[in-house]
Amino acid sequence: MGETKLREEICRLGCSLFERGLTPGSSGNISIRLDDGGWLVTPTNASLGSLDPARLSRLSADGRLVSGDTPTKEVPLHTALYQTRDAARAVVHLHSTHSVALSMLPEIDPRAALPPMTAYYLMKCGATALVPYYRPGDPAVADAIKGLAGNYSSVLLANHGPVVSGDTLEAAVFAIEELEETAKLYLLLRGLNPRYLTPAQVADLAKTFGLVLPEHGHD
Repeated sequence: MGETKLREEICRLGCSLFERGLTPGSSGNISIRLDDGGWLVTPTNASLGSLDPARLSRLSADGRLVSGDTPTKEVPLHTALYQTRDAARAVVHLHSTHSVALSMLPEIDPRAALPPMTAYYLMKCGATALVPYYRPGDPAVADAIKGLAGNYSSVLLANHGPVVSGDTLEAAVFAIEELEETAKLYLLLRGLNPRYLTPAQVADLAKTFGLVLPEHGHD
């Protein structure tokens, strides 16, 4: 897909996420890695609901602004995922309500923020890591992401929101939507002793769909 089409895709999917209430105001950001090693990324203080394809930030492979508006301050977050996930071609970060709420709960396992609740959660997200709170734009968040050693495409930033990478922008968007819906399910069922997928069922999904899941997870 050419750069013009990719710019349009960022704006189309960004608007869809915004209009469905998945990231309010000027929160959230999206990036795509280009074939020359550079990126397209959404600008700082830009609403995903009203992006202009011509004003998206175009960064060089070394992170310099080539054209467009000033990029989101979350560039270090995106950089860390691209550096540790070879298959990552797109990154989406939102402030979606249920995922943010999940990131604030005291019982959350940093190695597996959600239990294996549904097949599609595992198929789209694998497992989700939780990293500690850092202020938005803090370069230290990149070190926290790098500390995951590329084992997670789906990450929760404590008291902040989810960030997900994918091999296409559409795949990253679908995954972060699945994460949000699973977080919502978890909150609805919290304290009700729900039935999760068994280890055997998880293993069957991994074998059937070629899932690579981190070693740590819920029993």
